[in-house]
Amino acid sequence: MAFVPDASVAAAWLLPDEEAELAERALDCLANEEAKVPVLFWDELRNLLLAAERRGRIGAHHADASLARLRRLPIRCPGDADDHLIMALARAHGLSAYDAGYLALAIREGCALASLDRRLIAAAAAQGVPPLG
Repeated sequence: MAFVPDASVAAAWLLPDEEAELAERALDCLANEEAKVPVLFWDELRNLLLAAERRGRIGAHHADASLARLRRLPIRCPGDADDHLIMALARAHGLSAYDAGYLALAIREGCALASLDRRLIAAAAAQGVPPLG
């Protein structure tokens, strides 16, 4: 079954000093399943890597190589976002538009959600979206 990973999960894939069991499980799932992400996922990851680079956590080569590896994984952007649903979810659950975008995609695609963000996990549960695993 396809799933929606958010940037918090992908960060644990890319940054050597971050680990999370859920992130490892999600990465293992990519061997047999496709991940679906909103377009903003890639901007969030590029920004996360640049911030880590600027703080000295990683080098430029690591950042560039991480993005290249991530692009080889079965991660797809399935199309336009539903502005109305994203705004409604953000308002109902006190989410950022970014986080609501991940939740809206999981709802629209009938996917599980993989996130390390407690507020997003709680909102997903309230909406009947199952967590990964």
